[in-house]
Amino acid sequence: MSTAIVVGGGIGGLATALALTRRGWPVQVLERAPEIAEVGSGISLWANAVRALDALGVGAAVREQGIEDVAAGIRTARGRWLSRTDVATMRARFGAPVVIHRAALLDILRAAIPDGVVRTGISVSRAGTDGSVVHTGGVSTADLVVGADGIRSVVRRAVCGDVPARYAGYTAWRAVVAVDEPLTEFGETWGRGARFGMAPLADGRIYCFAVYNAPENAPGSFAEVRARFAGWHHPIPALLAAADENTVLHNDIYELVPLPTFSAGRIALVGDAAHAMTPNLGQGGCQALEDAVVLARLAGEPNGPAQYDRERRPRTQMIAARSARIGTIGQLSAAPLVALRDTALRITPASVSFRAMDEILDWTC
Repeated sequence: MSTAIVVGGGIGGLATALALTRRGWPVQVLERAPEIAEVGSGISLWANAVRALDALGVGAAVREQGIEDVAAGIRTARGRWLSRTDVATMRARFGAPVVIHRAALLDILRAAIPDGVVRTGISVSRAGTDGSVVHTGGVSTADLVVGADGIRSVVRRAVCGDVPARYAGYTAWRAVVAVDEPLTEFGETWGRGARFGMAPLADGRIYCFAVYNAPENAPGSFAEVRARFAGWHHPIPALLAAADENTVLHNDIYELVPLPTFSAGRIALVGDAAHAMTPNLGQGGCQALEDAVVLARLAGEPNGPAQYDRERRPRTQMIAARSARIGTIGQLSAAPLVALRDTALRITPASVSFRAMDEILDWTC
């Protein structure tokens, strides 16, 4: 019986472990953290990801703990709408997206995996194309090694050598906020060199993020973030004021250059280890879920990892390139360019936007 080792216990790693176990593979997940947890962050699961979750047998649980049919769009810093999402058309054309807390998604995936599969507190130092994995517990071997260990993947070195992460030019602050006032309008607000986004969670809290242009590793405080967005439309200042500084996450945004391959020998890369992308399309986690389903389908075939690479690399790299372009447009700071951007958003028909989403959201298992 074929065996697998999954390095990394994030969304991509747990989803891959679940997909493989559902096909009868004995799997071990090696996660370096002492426990699997994600705080202070939500995730939008678009229709393609929801289909992947259905294939994994957990779609219903995700819908139950998330929120569907969230109306959204893009506004200016003063609150003027530049575009609105036609929720009914979105549902009819692609299916409804789901917004959920990342911790809830991880809990759902973890609960669906048999006991004993996930081993925490295990750090991997090297992987080999022969299926060997060197870690703090010794050396393990498997017929398939899955690198799900993020943008600074150790497993990727055996596939592509050292590939440095590339700074996108902007930094992000993320928080989950409890609010007294019910909110009905969500989405993103685009300013000059800065953006703010918000989405509802099932427990009534709001997931929000603030993004702005900054040098890499620039020092910053949450007080500075509040000051930067103080003049933006309601409820942005109120959300930032209500955020708990002790739980706010701050991360510079990085991406990977396009890799020449996602596989070598018995190794296959999934998620950020393969195609870390900027979050501008909300597709990072969604593509990791797709990876899991496709890899499990192909893993038992002759040259399964190579087949997986041929199927997944063109799609994920196309999406990553699109996300990078949207980030460049969203982070424009020169006033004339921002004015042109906002005008283009305002006059673009919704039908054009939907056509642009077709090849991303129409994915099926």
